[in-house]
Amino acid sequence: MTTLSERISQSAFDGSRLRVVLLLDLHDGAQNQFLEAYEHLRNQVASVPGHISDQLCQSIENPSQWLITSEWESAPPFLAWVNSEEHVQTVQPLHSCVRDTRSLRFSVLRETGSAFEGTPEAVKGNLQSAPRLGDGVVRHALTFTVKPGSEDVVAKILADYDSPKARVDEHTRLRRTSLFMHGNRVVRAVEVEGDLLAALRHVSRQPEVRAVEEAINPYLEQDRDLSDENSARVFFTRAALPTVHHVTAGRQNPADIRRHALFYQAKEGCGMALARLLAGNDEEAAEDRNSPIDSSTIFQRDDIVVRLLEMVGPLDAQPAQALGIDDPAKVARLGRLLDGGVNPAPTNGQEISRFLKKSEMTLITDRRAADS
Repeated sequence: MTTLSERISQSAFDGSRLRVVLLLDLHDGAQNQFLEAYEHLRNQVASVPGHISDQLCQSIENPSQWLITSEWESAPPFLAWVNSEEHVQTVQPLHSCVRDTRSLRFSVLRETGSAFEGTPEAVKGNLQSAPRLGDGVVRHALTFTVKPGSEDVVAKILADYDSPKARVDEHTRLRRTSLFMHGNRVVRAVEVEGDLLAALRHVSRQPEVRAVEEAINPYLEQDRDLSDENSARVFFTRAALPTVHHVTAGRQNPADIRRHALFYQAKEGCGMALARLLAGNDEEAAEDRNSPIDSSTIFQRDDIVVRLLEMVGPLDAQPAQALGIDDPAKVARLGRLLDGGVNPAPTNGQEISRFLKKSEMTLITDRRAADS
């Protein structure tokens, strides 16, 4: 099992089993329709690699409240499934039955009693080794593409909006939002203290944000209708770019830190392996007192990987550290995973600098809450 730094507040790569909890509030009278849709979903998910078991529960106090729990060998196979186009299509029939939903994901830390019947012996002992030390911040990103040629117009729209109110409720607030572009791809990274879903819903209802979303609609490559609940849900489901790893060293002076983002296009089917490689090296960098990197957050979906860095100085000042890898063998592996690769030749330093220049995303806007 991978040993993770105590500084890490989030990781999908520790090898521990994953418990997924889905809380649902159904529309009145939709119970039988929901049960039929669930049976179809259950039969499909049972054949997904990494899936161990699932349960469907109904509240004994309120028949409209349901609970689905599932267990997975580890986080990566679940993330590959839940972010797939197959999953988007499979869960579509459930949406008409559901008034509200909330998804929670947990690594299994300890357990009492016998494991689920049928659990492979190889995964019964895969428990999270120790509690992680978090900072109370949830990190998430969204990504989408705009029509080629519209990049400058979209960048101006995204840079000029008024920030929404940071405070959502007494427990939740929007801490920071950063918008980047790489070619015609937009990445919006958010940091939330408290409930991520509550914060995202709060932001989506703000007039200034809705105006921006409507303004960029004509330029999106994927059509959407935000006035249609199903259209909006499908768009944002496909746009989700989940965090798979975050580590903070906390050694640098905040006044000296600059925020950068790197875009990595993996070869087909290699996105998770690429994210895992970068995560392992960022973990090592957190232990290196000479590293200019103060924190790293890795977002991954399919073959898209985005690495958000807080570091001292520009990327090209220490290119190997900014790349996340300074070992020739690992650079070679990185090259095998990337679409286009990195050449681990004797001119490696120059090649890495060219790769960083090509991969660095353009920062459009970076907004913090007043007391962050």
